Parts: sequence; C-alpha cells; structure tokens
Amino acid sequence: MSELIDLSYEIYQGMPVYPGDREVELINDKKIARDGYCNHNLKMGMHTGTHLDLPAHMLEDVRNAADISLNSLSGQTKLIYAAGQKIIKLKPEYQKSIEKNDIVIIYTGFAEEYGNQKYYKQHPVISEELADLLIAKEIKLLGFDMPSPDHSPFKIHQKLFENDIFILENLCNLEKLLGIESFKLFVFPLKVRAEAAPCRVAAEI
Repeated sequence: MSELIDLSYEIYQGMPVYPGDREVELINDKKIARDGYCNHNLKMGMHTGTHLDLPAHMLEDVRNAADISLNSLSGQTKLIYAAGQKIIKLKPEYQKSIEKNDIVIIYTGFAEEYGNQKYYKQHPVISEELADLLIAKEIKLLGFDMPSPDHSPFKIHQKLFENDIFILENLCNLEKLLGIESFKLFVFPLKVRAEAAPCRVAAEI
C-alpha cells in the first residue's frame, strides 16, 4: 500500500516568517460557547511557510497561482541528498538520475533550524552549475527544506524563473524520504491570484 508523507509546515499564529514579511495572524473571532459557532480569520503573506514561488515573483509574467494546472505540480520526483553542504554543487550522478519533467527535491537537513534567524540568514545555496543542469534537463519544479535557493541579488531565483522552473520553499519531513530514489509528489497551492501561494505538499511512497 502507498503512504502519503506530509512535507508542509503547519500554519499558526506567530509562526516563523521571512525577515521583513508580515506576521501571521490567525484569529478565532467566533466561539461556540459565545456565538453558537466557531470561525477563524487568517492574514498572512503568500511566501509564508511551505509555499510555491512562480516566475511572476521576480519577472514580468502574467500567470498567477490560480492559473497553474495541478498536473504541472505533481509527478515523478528525485531526491538530492545535500546535508552539510553550504554550496550545493553539481555531481556527475545527477546527469543520469534526473530526467526531463522531473520534480527535484533537495534534502539539506536545514529544517532543523526552522524558526531561528540562522534558518533565513545562513541557509545553504544552490550553485549555478547545478541550476544550469536542472535547466538543461528541463525539470518543472525544484523544492528544498530551506527558505531560498540563494541570497540577494537572487540570481538562482532569476535563472530558474527565466526557464519556467517553479520553486517550492520551506519543505519539512524530508528525512522520511531518505533512501527513496524516486517517488511521486503532489503539490496543492491555494487557488489565489498572486505570484506565490501557501501549499499542502505530500510525497507518495
């Protein structure tokens, strides 16, 4: 039997956000004892928690999250193990293992720092050589357990977006996939008219 592994962070009041972004407000404004029913209101940025970045985040691109087919966000996925690497470099084996239209997920182990300033300021980065291979292979989506593939001026973001590769940031529980070379990934972003969207992400193993 197959099993779904949840790779997304919980959304809650005061959860970690990228420095400078809006704090998350999740307010329980109606209570059963007082109002006869329960209701919550949520206020958050689209780049909070586990989320999908689209090219419109940094390029003049008319597509938004509501436009993206779920079929283009699911499929065969390859896991790259990169724990302990400050710069995630190209390795010869990636040339054989990664195929056209793959989703590629990078395990760095940096999810352990989630909620700390180190998570946002000292995370690993992806080398240009690795980004170039992913572009040459024509993958459709790149994800990882850190907040960004790069730091300002965000050259890797730009390079991936210019080649229509979407970016999935702030994944968790990737350690549960170690040793599994290939699996199917499902990404469900909010159907929102914006350049990014919070997601529920699951791996089927």
